[in-house]
Amino acid sequence: MTTPLHVLVLAAGKGTRMKNGRPKVLHPLAGRSLLDHVLAVAAELEPSRVVLVLAPGMEEVAASARASGLPLSVAVQDPPLGTGHAVQVATAGLPAEGEVLVLYGDTPLIGAATLRGLLQARRRADAAVAVLGMSPPDRTGYGRFLQEGGRLAAIVEERHADPELKRTGLCNAGVMAMDAARLPELLAGIPHRPDKNEYYLTDIVELARQRDWACVAMEGPWQDGIGVNSQVQLAEAYRLFQERLRQVALEAGVIMTAPETVHLSADTEIEPGAILEPYVVIGPKVRIGARAHVQAFSHLADCSIDHGAEIGPFARVRPGSRIGSGAKIGNFVETKNALVEPGAKVNHLSYVGDASVGARANLGAGTITCNYDGFSKHRTEIGAGAFIGSNSALVAPVRIGTGALVGAGSVITMDVPDDALAVTRPQQIVRAGHAATLRARLAARKAGKP
Repeated sequence: MTTPLHVLVLAAGKGTRMKNGRPKVLHPLAGRSLLDHVLAVAAELEPSRVVLVLAPGMEEVAASARASGLPLSVAVQDPPLGTGHAVQVATAGLPAEGEVLVLYGDTPLIGAATLRGLLQARRRADAAVAVLGMSPPDRTGYGRFLQEGGRLAAIVEERHADPELKRTGLCNAGVMAMDAARLPELLAGIPHRPDKNEYYLTDIVELARQRDWACVAMEGPWQDGIGVNSQVQLAEAYRLFQERLRQVALEAGVIMTAPETVHLSADTEIEPGAILEPYVVIGPKVRIGARAHVQAFSHLADCSIDHGAEIGPFARVRPGSRIGSGAKIGNFVETKNALVEPGAKVNHLSYVGDASVGARANLGAGTITCNYDGFSKHRTEIGAGAFIGSNSALVAPVRIGTGALVGAGSVITMDVPDDALAVTRPQQIVRAGHAATLRARLAARKAGKP
């Protein structure tokens, strides 16, 4: 039988150092909140249940977490008295079987592979506690692991560590895997720290060793343990996460000539052979097909780009857009809730919203689908092979038929049948020599002559 896994996510911190009033764990990172990153990793482990520990008044965080679809419950830590107390609150009512994994809502880079390794390390040693360690470039502020005979003996606060332990000891990443059967006894023994008025979860290591229960440490990638407590740290976490996403994409065969300038989202899907030019920004829910070409300074969000399509440069593909294979969305073109079928072209300076553009249709420069009347959105249908002349306005709801032509500068308010020509511009008037006469008259007026 599979060992039940109970995941505890500690997220009671208010995040006052973020200095903007938003709950810390709801700050965005590459298309997901910090908390959503942690919950997504928890979901990969297929836990029996997830308990989210919050402080009073964090209903917004609770509502966001419940949308994850996980078997999640919320425990309120009132008042918050440290990590040991948080786990005491979270485990109340949990069965004393299986494993308990403690995560933090502000460590968004933790990886499922690292957590699986930690759980396996605990099982191999039949340890009461397994703790994740790391060796970050800046070790300041982290507790250190004191190890004896290959086993974890204690987690020492930095202020109490001697110089040698500060220099060589693994830093505590905070993540723990514990035997659920032995955990209640350990939690009951955590001492109160009067100087901080808190109960430290790290004290369970020494408590376990006092009972001759094994404790082990496992070193993971230092990036996995990075926490976010300020805007500076959030920006650093974003940088590290982008490096990961780009590395994965490059190794999968995505072509990026300047990857450090490309910004991806956590859920971005890109097939091998796709090309992303410099300064492309990709928001959430984007899928890009093989050999699609996204040119420089384009922005994509909640859309799909099919095989061999070309986007940009300076294009904006907004939510609900689907760009078919071989289609072209050119420079300074914006689409929203639009289906652009294979081989269609929208090359220049156009807006296509709430519309469908048929296969091989061609929209000239400056074409606008007028989709909003101030109250409701309306749809424009453009048939296969249709040609829309430059600087045309298509006032929705309207249908342009298959193979139809719309003359440049037209304002189309009625349906155009298949293979029909529609032109609404006024008749051109030419007055021979009138330009010179008009210039002379205007020059005299400017000079004050009658």
